[in-house]
Amino acid sequence: MKVIFTVFASLLILSIVQLAAAQVAPVALVMPPLKQFKANVPIDKIVCSADLQLVMKKTDGKPACVKPNSVAKLIERGWAVHVLEYAKGKTNSEIFEQGKYQITTDTIIYNDSTGFLARPAEAGKFPGVILIHEWWGLNDNIKDMARNLASHGYTVFAADLYAGQVATTPDGARQLLQTFDTQKGISNIHAAAEFLKTNYGIEKLATIGWCFGGTQSLNYALSGNELDATVIYYGQLVTDKDQLSLIHWPVLGIFGEKDPNIPVESVNEFESALNDLGIENEIHIYPGVSHAFANPSGENYAPEETKDAWQYTISFLEKHLQNK
Repeated sequence: MKVIFTVFASLLILSIVQLAAAQVAPVALVMPPLKQFKANVPIDKIVCSADLQLVMKKTDGKPACVKPNSVAKLIERGWAVHVLEYAKGKTNSEIFEQGKYQITTDTIIYNDSTGFLARPAEAGKFPGVILIHEWWGLNDNIKDMARNLASHGYTVFAADLYAGQVATTPDGARQLLQTFDTQKGISNIHAAAEFLKTNYGIEKLATIGWCFGGTQSLNYALSGNELDATVIYYGQLVTDKDQLSLIHWPVLGIFGEKDPNIPVESVNEFESALNDLGIENEIHIYPGVSHAFANPSGENYAPEETKDAWQYTISFLEKHLQNK
């Protein structure tokens, strides 16, 4: 009897152990990011465990897996940069409506850089807009955006803050970012503004930038140079009211709810500061999308939100630059 009970107990324990094991999900083992990097895995293909997010160290371009809630601070401190995919040749042409104007384009040599100019072909005086590229550089997508905006009745100068260099890999973009000087960037944008005023009699002027360019669009607004409008697509924000008090014109901000680089809390703080200072603003946070959602070459691309954001941009510029 005792033997039978012992066997029964053993079988019962074995069954419980097997049942428990069946209910535990297998743990996927992820190779450390540096080992993946040394095994020649492209940095934008490196995988982190489910609770961590991939970033790239700004100093040496090596990957790191960090807690998602620390990403924004690490980027703000200059320790990390985000990792984005790049697909050459993709633009927003297919989803944007063209304006009523036929356009003409030209290459402009200025400030030891080569800019891209797009404007209506017909004679007339049009407002000016300076476009500021992402961390990739002045590529085809930014030139395409310049063409589209020009068709809506603007003289558009796509500035080149990298002196002709264009990156197609995250590490290449990081290296360009490493050599970038903020004050020289402001001087570059100012040179573009002076070119438009001198050569095309521009009376009203705005800046627009995406990501890195969004940051520079805000930096230029805070530099003491006068504008008529500032547009920021998911750029790093300043919330200090003393700095923001230099702005005396409307601001449009476009952001993604799931952007780990510019958290919603930071966007809300930025908006509150503008409101407290009496600075007219429109802030749009798109639900469910992440950083660089308007870039057609990246994996975060969200075409419907991009189309909607561009329509907001067109309406905002028309209101503040074209209306008398």
